[in-house]
Amino acid sequence: MDAGVADELARSATYGRKEPVTSRRGMVVTSHPLAVRAGLDVLRDGGTAADAALAAAATQLVVEPHMTALTGGLEMLYWDAGTGAASYLNGNVAAPLAPLPGFTGADLTTGRGVPVPGWWPAFRAAHERFGRLSRSRLLRDGIAVARDGFAVNPYLFGEMYAHRAELGSHEQAREAFLPGGSLVAPGQTLRQERVARTLERLRDEDLDYYLGDFARAFSAECRRGGGVITPADFAAYTAQWCAPLRGTYRDVEIVTSAPPDDGGCQLIEALNVLELTDLPSWGPAWSSVETLEALTAVHQEVYYAPPRTAATDVETLLSKEYAARRLARLARHRALPAAAAVPVPGTIHVTVVDEHRNIASVTHSHMASPWVNGLFAEGFQLSGGGSFFQRGMPWPGERATVYLAPNLVLRDGVPVIASGSPSVSLVACVLQNLVNLVDFGLSIEESVAAPRFGVRPHEPASGWLPGVTLEHGFAPEVDREFRRRCAERGLWLRDLGPWHSLTGNFEGVTLTGDVLRSCADPRRNGAAEGY
Repeated sequence: MDAGVADELARSATYGRKEPVTSRRGMVVTSHPLAVRAGLDVLRDGGTAADAALAAAATQLVVEPHMTALTGGLEMLYWDAGTGAASYLNGNVAAPLAPLPGFTGADLTTGRGVPVPGWWPAFRAAHERFGRLSRSRLLRDGIAVARDGFAVNPYLFGEMYAHRAELGSHEQAREAFLPGGSLVAPGQTLRQERVARTLERLRDEDLDYYLGDFARAFSAECRRGGGVITPADFAAYTAQWCAPLRGTYRDVEIVTSAPPDDGGCQLIEALNVLELTDLPSWGPAWSSVETLEALTAVHQEVYYAPPRTAATDVETLLSKEYAARRLARLARHRALPAAAAVPVPGTIHVTVVDEHRNIASVTHSHMASPWVNGLFAEGFQLSGGGSFFQRGMPWPGERATVYLAPNLVLRDGVPVIASGSPSVSLVACVLQNLVNLVDFGLSIEESVAAPRFGVRPHEPASGWLPGVTLEHGFAPEVDREFRRRCAERGLWLRDLGPWHSLTGNFEGVTLTGDVLRSCADPRRNGAAEGY
């Protein structure tokens, strides 16, 4: 990528309304323009949707270090247009082989909160099965941007400023984020030489480096912080392919993540219940209190239910009969279950469609608040993804249960929507946007700009409790009546103002005939590009 082009793209990373993009060959949408261009250039070079998504994700390790890291996880839902088959890759974080007795939220700021990473094993597995271009080509832009640097945008700077103590406490963080003793300011160039070297060694040495020097450096740092990970954890980890979950909603089919990534299960469960309502006649949520109340109640019902692990009876949960019982219960009691622990991850989603209509829907993350523990190895923060162990401690070496929901919507067996979202409210975000697109016929640009509700973030004083966050933009009469009903039910509600990142960031592409259409969400700094 030309340095001048890279600088221009970095400076275009802004909040606010984006213009829709249409194309006939390929499309990439995600939360940073540099990552979008990295993916699009791979498509132009003949790469597959998987190649482009992996190139974008590798670039995001550099340009969005507050949202993802090599020490986190990577999941991919892939649609092979040639065979009409969908595959799901779980490269999520896992529990160490050694036990973590007495694990609590207090461990998240220590090495005990560091999980076994899956990002690189998943990158390799996706590339091996669905890639066409070389690993060197996919890492090229990430390495270049790490070494040459890019302009810091206000979102990244805000996270750096909020976590300046954690960044300032470690030599590897200081050399990149605080050169000369002060934070790299908005508009200034952030260079990450150590990250560039790590990516180069992965490119050139692959598992020899990852299972060797990288694993040793990671393990030593983790144990310095009080953790238990050793290189044996790296050697034992494998990325796992499985069949995605499938469900139906009105005249479409939903294909999405499988447990122990349980956001897809939540999504299908919610749509099963909503299918039993007359939602289309009520109108969009911003103009109908009935729609808004139905969406929030159904979402809370599935979101705060016990996590769906690999051992969960998914067949029952996804049945239409169970959905009918749930709707009846909601109608009788209008009550919410007790809250389970719901972490606040830093997460990114990438959606790519290539010229052959292969689709990659990828969620990747460091699975924790940025730089939560102040631990670094080989230029990367150590993920605090043990936050998801609070939902239920996995068996030693087993995957965490994480609410991710990369998804496809099929009509007559053909993809018409590909999407996903990051954020603590990602299931709510995907649910609301799919309803907008399927039930109300909105364009994707209308849908991403529409006001949303989200989930209640963690609060030190009260922990994790059910509640609703609400953006501005709902019709005044809807806003007033919904607040009245929330107060009547004793439901906590908080204003977020307009377009808040806590309500997710819908990264979607619609496919209509031979036309692809996308629009970046105004809640982050992203872009959509096609060719």
